[in-house]
Amino acid sequence: MSSTTNVSIRMDADVKKQAEQLFEELGMNMTTALTIFVKQSLRQGGIPFDIKISTPNADTIAAMKEAALISRDPKATTFSTVEELFEDLDS
Repeated sequence: MSSTTNVSIRMDADVKKQAEQLFEELGMNMTTALTIFVKQSLRQGGIPFDIKISTPNADTIAAMKEAALISRDPKATTFSTVEELFEDLDS
């Protein structure tokens, strides 16, 4: 049997509480969950999930640019109510 050691980490108290509740629902404690995370990291040679900043895809960026242009266009049709919009769509 391998020997164990203590590891101390600091985290926000609310985050810790939420994590403990989640792990309890999964049938484990914080130690087991963190051990699983570390073992998976070692197996994969890195963090076992993507860490990234969400970036909109090209279609979303194009739609955002189009919306910005339309919002600045004084000739763009505007509606005060949803009903006005639907009336325009029906005509």
